[in-house]
Amino acid sequence: MDGRTVQIRSPQEAQENGIAMIFQEFSLIPTLSVAQNIFLNSEPRTGTKLLDDRQSERRTRELFAELGEDVDPKKTVADMSTGYWQLTEIAKALSRDARILIMDEPTSSLTKTESEALFDLIRRLKANGISIVYISHRMEEVFRIADRVTVLRNGRNAITDEVSNLTLDEVIDHIVGEKMEGAFEWREREVDRTGSPLLEVKVLSAAGRFRDVSFNLYPGEILGLAGLMGSGRTEIARALFGIDRVDAGEILVHGRSVDIRGVRDAMDAGISLIPEDRRLQGLVLDHSVKDNLLLPLLKGLQRRGVVDDRRGERTVGALVERLKVKASSIFEPIWLLSGGNQQKVVIAKWLAAEPDVLVMDEPTAGVDIGAKTEILDIARDLADSGKGIIVISSELTELLAVSDRILVLQDGTVTREMHRRDVGSEEELHRAVQSV
Repeated sequence: MDGRTVQIRSPQEAQENGIAMIFQEFSLIPTLSVAQNIFLNSEPRTGTKLLDDRQSERRTRELFAELGEDVDPKKTVADMSTGYWQLTEIAKALSRDARILIMDEPTSSLTKTESEALFDLIRRLKANGISIVYISHRMEEVFRIADRVTVLRNGRNAITDEVSNLTLDEVIDHIVGEKMEGAFEWREREVDRTGSPLLEVKVLSAAGRFRDVSFNLYPGEILGLAGLMGSGRTEIARALFGIDRVDAGEILVHGRSVDIRGVRDAMDAGISLIPEDRRLQGLVLDHSVKDNLLLPLLKGLQRRGVVDDRRGERTVGALVERLKVKASSIFEPIWLLSGGNQQKVVIAKWLAAEPDVLVMDEPTAGVDIGAKTEILDIARDLADSGKGIIVISSELTELLAVSDRILVLQDGTVTREMHRRDVGSEEELHRAVQSV
């Protein structure tokens, strides 16, 4: 630090050296106020050693003023949008006199507008002499705000260079370790829509979430759902998988009406879901790769009430090999795997259940570019085998790369259907999503 060697053996020593970190998963306590979160464990005290709330609130206002923001220090964090959570995390770091700010996937939970506000804030922080290490899988963000880029691959430094000296394709090649020609180019696929749909959704409605949603999904088809946050994409996915109940409408699989009152009904109907948040909804983090993969299959692996471990291990081994999951063994705790490999395990456990319809909600969120291309290829391979795939993604580049048709949602209803071959550019889809 500043030309001298330092030992950093704990978060406290990092803090003493002016290093702070904003994690991908927020570290705030929702039930506390903004000021209480910022000064947690470093609260100002009165002369009698009591907590000095007024000073905390005054200093909080000063911190946000430095950031060019106006935030109520008394507001409970749980009542604020995700963008303000991120702002509170940054103010918390600055309250400890941070000179180096490490941001790990800072836009992963932000809307486009919130992300733009964050980029403006980063520029102001730089102008004030604060250095930033910005970790992201979103390459366009790196090219927008970074001065230099370091690519890490398999725990080693693959390259460090000025951003101005590199192209996007060159960075991707360094990340993956090979040439990625046309990684996100659309490959037109033949889908037979003359026969009966695999999945039919008819005027499906759920009060306050979505209304009168209708669409068909054909065997071998990849249907993309595009829309802003709150447009109803995830809510529809949850309803199809039986997590949330609907008020009206009908769902048919193979032409047969199915009554989906819960997840088991959806599974019995041949519908599976890759959830939006793999860590909270898709995995048991303290369990092994093997245990996570076998969770939906335990019933079929039982003989007289006892799970056949050998058969289970063979099943897991085949799936790990098929999806190229990188793990030291199938007994390794899932939390030790990278985000991309965790996501592959979530996908693998549902592939083993052999669904007819697979709903993938933000399947590439928080994974590196190599894992993204592999996951998109998995979706294509499943569709090629006759499965029906629904892909929900905020990354329009990926949605355009993999979809055969795209439904645009706004305010809980389908506003437009677009065949992929008719979409000329990402900008055209973006305008449709924004209703411009």
